[in-house]
Amino acid sequence: MYNLTMDYIKYIREKVGHSPIFIPAASGFIIKNNQILLQKRSDNHKWAAHGGGMNFGETPLETLTREIKEELGVTPINPSFLNIYAGEECHFTYPNGDEVYAVVSIFLIKDYQGDFSIDPNEIETLEWFDLDKIPPKSEINPADYLPLMDAIKKLKSTNHKELKPLNWLTDKTL
Repeated sequence: MYNLTMDYIKYIREKVGHSPIFIPAASGFIIKNNQILLQKRSDNHKWAAHGGGMNFGETPLETLTREIKEELGVTPINPSFLNIYAGEECHFTYPNGDEVYAVVSIFLIKDYQGDFSIDPNEIETLEWFDLDKIPPKSEINPADYLPLMDAIKKLKSTNHKELKPLNWLTDKTL
């Protein structure tokens, strides 16, 4: 499997420099006891969802599982699909000037296996936030703000037991 987030992006950047590119990605919000776990990114020092870019051949769910394991040391169990986000809300300029337009599948994760162990190259810290006490918009990674607001709205309007995984995200035959 070709590693999108390393070799492929490097290859594309050699061709286009800092110009905008599309990045398919998957991210998730871990929820527990009416709280949501956010990570403070090490590149822009903003609160964000957990996830990253897809590798060739991966489904969104496979990307989510791999990224959460790499970043947090835990494995999501039966995440539920929230939505796909794209457009200006997902336009991001990295500190080095690279521009991306992400197309992100977002999941809600109520169960996971393992103990948290963060990747310090990507994450400064983790923190649980009450759904009514999240950081201000200025402290949230811009591409994660709308998905975070939608996740909180969904969590407040739904019993967490009603969140169910969607099999179509893992079915490669569709």
